[in-house]
Formats: sequence, structure tokens, C-alpha cells
Amino acid sequence: MFCDQQVPMEWAFKGPATIAQRMGTDDLDAHEIAAQDPEAFAALLSEKPAVHRYPGSMAKRIQQLCQYLVEHYDGDAEGVWRDVDSGTELLKRLQELPGFGKQKAQIFLALLGKQLGVTPNGWREAAGAYGEAAAYRSVADITGPESLAKVRAHKQEMKAAAKAAKGGGSGK
Repeated sequence: MFCDQQVPMEWAFKGPATIAQRMGTDDLDAHEIAAQDPEAFAALLSEKPAVHRYPGSMAKRIQQLCQYLVEHYDGDAEGVWRDVDSGTELLKRLQELPGFGKQKAQIFLALLGKQLGVTPNGWREAAGAYGEAAAYRSVADITGPESLAKVRAHKQEMKAAAKAAKGGGSGK
């Protein structure tokens, strides 16, 4: 979820597997990533094909996230959502993660609820529009090619509406 910015979703969500493969492991370990030499880790993400459009800055941000997970959850990402009492509490925890603003946190909360069964009381409300049951707004709603196409269509509609609002229809 962290890499899902400024790149296609498929590229973003393939990133962790690519990093694990390049590190010679089947699973990522926050402790190990946090302890990596920053230049070596950036080089690992920069190998062709690069893990992200901006591999150097993304490497730094991934390490910051892993350092946070080590400091606050002993490196266990599931600790972020384990034993939360409410959607509001989970949203707060997600927003505390480095690199997660409100929108990304709401999308992640919706992904946890819709795809992984993490459903504390009030999770849909805390996720905002991304938590709606019949929505096709984000990666949280993608379960196959048909839903992917619906999410992409929704995003194109939102971009067109934003462009129209910004341009004011002046034709420039």
C-alpha cells in the first residue's frame, strides 16, 4: 500500500515481492530493512527494473516506515491493526505511519476491511467513501479484472471532473 503513489497499481503492489526477491528472502522483515545501509537499499530499489518511479526517495521512505514499525510494533505490521477497538482508532494508527495522510489511511483501512476481514466497529465510517460496500473507488475494491476496470473508470471520471473544475471550461 505504501508504494501506491505516482505509479500504476500493479507496479506498486509488485514492489514488495521484488524487494524481497532482491534481498534473497520470501518475506520482508521490517527489522532487516530498517537496518539496511541507506545507499545500498536505494541501489537495491534502483536495479532495473526499478521498484518505483522514484526509487531513491521511495527507499528512504520505506526505511522510515520500517523504522517506525520496529519502534512502535516490534517490526510487526499486523500490530498496527491487531486488537484495535474501533475504526476510528485504526484510522488514527494508520495516519500515524510515516507517509500516510488521511486519504491513504482511509484507503488502507478499506482494504483491510474489505479484503482481509479487519473490521473493528465503525471501520466503514472511518474509511469514509472508500468503505462503502458497493464502491469502486480504490485498490480496496479490486478483486479481479472487472472491478479493476471499474476502479480505473472511476479514477478517470474524478480526474476529468477535477480538470474541468480547475479549467473552468475556458478551452485553454
